Amino acid sequence: MSFSILVCDDSKVARKQVVRCLSSALDAEIAQAENGVQALEVLEGKQVDLLCLDLTMPEMDGIGVLEAIKANKIETFVVVISADIQPEMKERVIRLGAIDFIEKPVTPQYLLDLLTQYGIR
Repeated sequence: MSFSILVCDDSKVARKQVVRCLSSALDAEIAQAENGVQALEVLEGKQVDLLCLDLTMPEMDGIGVLEAIKANKIETFVVVISADIQPEMKERVIRLGAIDFIEKPVTPQYLLDLLTQYGIR
């Protein structure tokens, strides 16, 4: 079974790390976006099973993306991967619909365990 995944982060290095983690363990079609505006364009154009989302980005940040997903009732699992580890921010992204919050840098095993927990892997 193939999954559709979108990795959204303004850092090319961070995107590559997440893509490497996912592609080594999943049969997945993985797209990339550099900011929230690009991510929403992808999400509005096709079904994405999983969005790996950074919070701090230009043009539209991760909170804006989560709010748009909720407002537009876009169905996708969202995992926030960010260096912004304030407890208030973690609570906020969960309230907005993210299934989890992972601190950067992401460890492959934690990410894969999380996907297994939610039946994505």
